[in-house]
Amino acid sequence: MLENSALFKDLTKLADARVLCLGDVMLDRFIYGGIERISPEAPIPVLLVEREKHMLGGAGNVVANIAALGAKAVLIAVVGNDTAGTDIAKHLGDLGVDAQLEMASDRFTTVKSRFVSAGQQMLRVDREKTAGIPVEVEDRVIARAEKIIPTVGAVILSDYKKGLLTERVVASVIDIARRHNVPVVVDPKGADFTRYKGASVITPNRKELETATAMKAGTDEEVRAAAMKIITGCGVPAVLATRSRDGMSLVTGDENPLHIPANMREVFDVSGAGDTVIATFASAMAAKIPMRNAALLANIAAGIVVGKPGTATARPEEIETAISGGYAMEKQAYQRKTKFATRDGAAEQADRWRTRGFKVGFTNGCFDLLHPGHVATLRQAKAACDYLVVAINSDASVKRLKGPTRPVQDEQARAAILSALEMVDIVVVYDEDTPIETLKAVKPDVLVKGGQYKLEEVVGYDLIQTWGGKVVRADMEDGFSTTNTIAKMAG
Repeated sequence: MLENSALFKDLTKLADARVLCLGDVMLDRFIYGGIERISPEAPIPVLLVEREKHMLGGAGNVVANIAALGAKAVLIAVVGNDTAGTDIAKHLGDLGVDAQLEMASDRFTTVKSRFVSAGQQMLRVDREKTAGIPVEVEDRVIARAEKIIPTVGAVILSDYKKGLLTERVVASVIDIARRHNVPVVVDPKGADFTRYKGASVITPNRKELETATAMKAGTDEEVRAAAMKIITGCGVPAVLATRSRDGMSLVTGDENPLHIPANMREVFDVSGAGDTVIATFASAMAAKIPMRNAALLANIAAGIVVGKPGTATARPEEIETAISGGYAMEKQAYQRKTKFATRDGAAEQADRWRTRGFKVGFTNGCFDLLHPGHVATLRQAKAACDYLVVAINSDASVKRLKGPTRPVQDEQARAAILSALEMVDIVVVYDEDTPIETLKAVKPDVLVKGGQYKLEEVVGYDLIQTWGGKVVRADMEDGFSTTNTIAKMAG
C-alpha cells in the first residue's frame, strides 16, 4: 500500500483540477415529518410535514462532490422549463459550478421526493422522463462539449438513463476527448457497456458488473475476471469496480489488480456513494494523480459519505482525517478530533443527527476567557438538546466587537478549550459579526442564549421560527464576565 504521505500530497493537488461532467441532473427532495395518526380516507399513515430539504442528485451530486473537494466543476445537463430546473440552477450557482444547462421543451426536470419520518423513508415519488433528448438538443450539447473539453483535465459521463447520454452524445464526447487527450471516466448504466467504447475508465458497481458480463463478481478473482471481460470486449483500458462493504477493485489490462478494502466508520445511507467515487477519481486524474492513488482517494471519500444521510459529499479535511488514521482511533480520541468543523461540516453533521431523530442545539459567543458563567450557559444549552453546536467569533470578529486588545486567547485556543468540554459536540468559527450565516446553515432545533437578552434581541430569533425551532434563555451566573476578569487581572 502506498505511504500516507503520498496521499496527503495528492490530496492538495485536487484544487488544481478542472473536470467536465455530462450527465442526468436531478433534484432530490427530502420531506421530513412526524406520523401520529392514520388517514380516515384509507389505511395509510398521515405525515405531518415539519421541514424540507432540496439537494442536487444524479450528475448534480457528482459536481457537488467535485466542488466539495476544492476542484473546479463544469456541468452540461438538460432540465425542463420548470421550478425544479430553476432550483437546480440556483444550487449549482451556490456551489460555484459552471452550469451549462440546456432547456428541453419536451420534458420536465427529474425530481425524486423522499418522505421521511423517525429516520426512516416512508415513500419515494419520482417525476421524470427517460426518452432520449431531441436531435436539436443533442447538437447543442455536443457543441458545448466541443468548446469545453480542451479546457479540462478529465471528463465524466454520469449516466442515469434519463435521456441526455444518447448513443450519439456518448460517442461524440468520447471522440472529442480522445482527440484532445483528455481521459473519460464513465458511471455506466444498462447491460451493454460497448456504447462506452473508447472511454478511459468505467466504474460499475458489483451488480452492474455482473449484469454487463453475465458473470459472478463476489470474490477478488471473480471481479478481476469480469472486469477483464469488459476491458477486452468493450475497448476500455481500465475498470474501477465498486463493491460496497468489500471496497473496490481497480483492474487494468497491463498491471496486477488493486483490491482496496472498504474504509467506513458506519453505514447510514449508500445513496450517492458512486457519485462520490467517480467525482474523486476523475478529479484526481484531472490533477495528474496516478490512477492507483486516485482509486485510494476515491475509496476513502466513499467511506465518508456512506456515513451521512442522503446524497452527500466528502471534503478534503475529512479525507485528511481518514488518511491520518482518524477512522482507526478510539471513539473518544476520534470525537475530540472531529469537534472542529467548518460551517458546511457542521451543517452536514446537524442534518445527520436530525435525520436520526435527535434534537440539535446552538449557541454562540466570543468565549474569550472561559468562566463559570460560560459553563453554566453551555450546560443549560446541552440540557435542551441532544447535540450542541457552539459557534465562536474569529479573532478578527472579536477585535471589531470588543476592541484592539481582544481577544486574549486566539480562536484556536478558544476552540480547543470548548472542544474539551463534554457538553460541546461541535465547534465552528465564524468571521462575521453575527452568527446568522452559520445559524442558517446549521438550522438548529434550539437556539440558546443567556438570560440577559430579550427574545427580540437574540440574533436569529425570527429566523429560527421559520423552520420550527425555538429560543431558550439560559439562567445567568451572577458576577462573571470576561471583561470583569480582565479588569481584575489588570489590578
